[in-house]
Amino acid sequence: MASLLPPLHEGHAPIYLHNAFQDAIDAFEDWIAGTDEPAVDVNGKHTRISVIFRRLWSCTDTVPMRTLDALRHLAPAERLEPSVTNGPTYAQAARAMRALCEERLRRKLGGKPK
Repeated sequence: MASLLPPLHEGHAPIYLHNAFQDAIDAFEDWIAGTDEPAVDVNGKHTRISVIFRRLWSCTDTVPMRTLDALRHLAPAERLEPSVTNGPTYAQAARAMRALCEERLRRKLGGKPK
């Protein structure tokens, strides 16, 4: 199910990856414990949310307020510290969300959270 997402360009992601990130956060919020990892459509490709989070792992774009509001309900605040000049980056948000995905997947497989 993993799809080939485009690489970042000098740390910047295309807007449809920003939108996919928001969709992935929404899917994470709706993810029922014990079920398979959700996926969202990205340019017609069904893509697991952890793949989207991983693609934005090094994105230097600033997270917009709408997305940041959703993140604040899910991720620990210390993971979303703003940069010196801007708010949190997609990289910070992606790392926080990927960690939450991995924790949920470990629980599904019977592992203990870290």
